[in-house]
Amino acid sequence: MAHAHHQTDTHTVDFQVDPVVLELGQRFVDAGHELSLVGGPVRDLFLGRISPDLDFTTDATPDQTVALIKGWADNFWEIGRAFGTIGMRKSGFQIEITTYRAEAYDPESRKPVVAFGSSLTDDLLRRDFTINAMALRLPALELVDPFGGVRDLHASTLATPGSPEASFSDDPLRMMRAARFAAQLGVSVRADVREAMTTMAERIKIISAERVRDELVKLICADRPRTGVDLLVETGLAEYVLPEVSALRLESDEHHRHKDVYQHSLQVLEQAASLESGPDGPVPGPDFVLRFAALMHDVGKPATRRFEPGGAVSFRHHDMVGAKLTAKRMKALRFDNDTIKAVARLVELHMRFYGYGEAGWSDSAVRRYVTDAGPLLQRLHRLTRSDVTTRNQRKADRLSFAYDDLEARIAALQEQESLDAVRPDLDGGQIMAILGLKPGPVVGRAYKFLLEERMEHGPLEAAVAEAKLHAWWAEQPEAAAVDVPPTEES
Repeated sequence: MAHAHHQTDTHTVDFQVDPVVLELGQRFVDAGHELSLVGGPVRDLFLGRISPDLDFTTDATPDQTVALIKGWADNFWEIGRAFGTIGMRKSGFQIEITTYRAEAYDPESRKPVVAFGSSLTDDLLRRDFTINAMALRLPALELVDPFGGVRDLHASTLATPGSPEASFSDDPLRMMRAARFAAQLGVSVRADVREAMTTMAERIKIISAERVRDELVKLICADRPRTGVDLLVETGLAEYVLPEVSALRLESDEHHRHKDVYQHSLQVLEQAASLESGPDGPVPGPDFVLRFAALMHDVGKPATRRFEPGGAVSFRHHDMVGAKLTAKRMKALRFDNDTIKAVARLVELHMRFYGYGEAGWSDSAVRRYVTDAGPLLQRLHRLTRSDVTTRNQRKADRLSFAYDDLEARIAALQEQESLDAVRPDLDGGQIMAILGLKPGPVVGRAYKFLLEERMEHGPLEAAVAEAKLHAWWAEQPEAAAVDVPPTEES
């Protein structure tokens, strides 16, 4: 789409852009202003992708911008006005126009100090990476690339327009963005950028948990999440953002009796991502919950590692410990409760299947597995299958066949019983009617008893369930109090 011979920093390029872009450019130029398409959308043009979100930069002030788009835009909003940004919608595009900036963060604060500038080159210098510091002057479509963004894009390199230290001082979140771009675009991070990430890692602490979380989600959901996580760990950023993952790099015991838990976790993350389904399948990718559970599934291991007599290594209850650590970390990163519960639950259940391959399970154990997984069952299937990274093909095949067998058992039981929501054979209302009870804790206990029976034996005929309920009730202390009629003499 673009010519490959880029010598100077400005040239006209044959880009296919939407007429909306040219029309907007013409409006600004006619009014005596400059307007350029900038950042991600320009990068995407080189990558042959069309971006539904368009970012522009201009020498016009926010007031002048509003005057130029009022009546032309389908609608507009001024929520980012203090930062020089006016947002609008036109012909299905989401558009942001920002006044040139000379912006810097106060090193001690997380709030940007905004100063407007008058030069496009100065504005580009303040952007995060060279591949995002290119602009397309409108309506002439003249490429402005003072920092070698095209060169770096061709070389698949992530570099900063000025010094990386200056870029990361402006906004330390850019260190995480470097790892995210490595994961999304497959670019390699230039040595000086990696070095700055390493020496400045602690500065990430001034960034709000919400902004860190949003970058982390994009990284985990990218095409190459392993690359991004690895970069966070190697530069030391993970010590502040995901310390539990850094801690997975256990020093091996001298006999190397257990595999590298960190590399194993990265491999499980990759394998889980590869098992996601298409958009209409049970787990459409990218699925953050599945991927993050895969990354975190063994974080309980460092705390539970024991060297047993005879040289074996054990990690008893690392699933429960890991689930707690995962929930705690996600809370600190301000994830919503549903996401936290789902990921932690998968971590907690990831070992459950291992008892199946060894012993085979009763129907009741299969029912419990399905009930405990609830709506996470399809993700749990994928996580458990991904957790096999052994190079021993026979062992891998054995586990895989055992899991096929478990899935077949689940399918067969699901056909016979509605397993998605295992409920007792009698509901609360029926229990109260049969035993003549008012609502209260004892009804809850009866319900729980019948649920256990249902788990253990599968669906029961109503008469059988009722008989079991009567037998259970006869043994409860409350039954005596209700059933004995008062005596005559008192």
